[in-house]
Amino acid sequence: MRALINLTLLALLAGAGYVALTQPDAPPLRLPWTQPEATDPARPDPPSPGTGGGPLQNLGDTALKAAVARNPVSIQALKAREYPGSALTVRQTLAAGGNYTRQVVSYQSEGLRINALLTVPRGTPPQGGWPAIVFNHGYIPPAEYRTTERYVAYQDAFARAGFVTLKSDYRGHGSSEGQALGGYDDPGYTVDVLNAAASLRRDPRVNPARLGLWGHSMGGQLSLKAMIVDPRLKAASLWAGVIASYDVLATDWNPPPGEQRTLDAVNRRYLRLLSPNAYLRELNGRPIQLHHGTNDRDVPYAFQKNLADDLRNAGQGVDAYRYDGDNHNLSGNLRTALNRSVQFFKENL
Repeated sequence: MRALINLTLLALLAGAGYVALTQPDAPPLRLPWTQPEATDPARPDPPSPGTGGGPLQNLGDTALKAAVARNPVSIQALKAREYPGSALTVRQTLAAGGNYTRQVVSYQSEGLRINALLTVPRGTPPQGGWPAIVFNHGYIPPAEYRTTERYVAYQDAFARAGFVTLKSDYRGHGSSEGQALGGYDDPGYTVDVLNAAASLRRDPRVNPARLGLWGHSMGGQLSLKAMIVDPRLKAASLWAGVIASYDVLATDWNPPPGEQRTLDAVNRRYLRLLSPNAYLRELNGRPIQLHHGTNDRDVPYAFQKNLADDLRNAGQGVDAYRYDGDNHNLSGNLRTALNRSVQFFKENL
């Protein structure tokens, strides 16, 4: 069978975006579009089955779906894994926030020690435990990442409102174990997010039935994948997310000046099936909230529109907020966006 996805697409997406708090550089996005058994791209491809050498568009969805399921970043492959998490181990106690404690903790993800920043409200928890938010940061160069830096004001807003928050480093970031292989062409960060959620469920202070996700930029896509993989996650608020379908990312994300990227029909269908956007019906009505600025130079506002359209076409509700002229971090509307997210979680967790 034809090697469905050309190896030249590995370098197709040179993204300068998904930057957390105005980091100027990010590694290229290299999604593994090839099938695991893909042959040497220099060899001529045999005709597609049943086509007599005709157009590859005739290749059936069954073959494409089978190829997608073998891809480790696919929703199918992620669902086939287990996410036991672990007890949260305190590594360092930090200065408290206004009405909450702060600690650097660690948890286990595929045998790796992953550090995270945990906030817990002071006082008597509600019956069943505090609601909790898995907090998923955007791209920061892994060697520069520090557990206690970035997103402080964001976590503070949710902690003050009575939510436990856990901001995972992801593997290979700062002093966390493992290799940082990227959030798009490797499943590792998504696995870390799902194990972070499982670890929160083990904490006696947390209500395991009241877990949600907050994600920024790259963390937006990680959160979307996690929502689809784990039906126990109740709601997600995604800010400036890399949340367009993969076929849209392949053609519309930071092409070189004057270059128009195109995909043949097979590549487009494969990327669509690999994308979490193809599985939004599996949300089964669990709410999604979106925030994006129209002057975002790192992740286009059109990506929010793409996911919002996909959600509506899949029969899912969505609250999508547009911030005219604002940047990747919603700096001009930060308090408004945070207030909206806090209220969203109060209503849905």
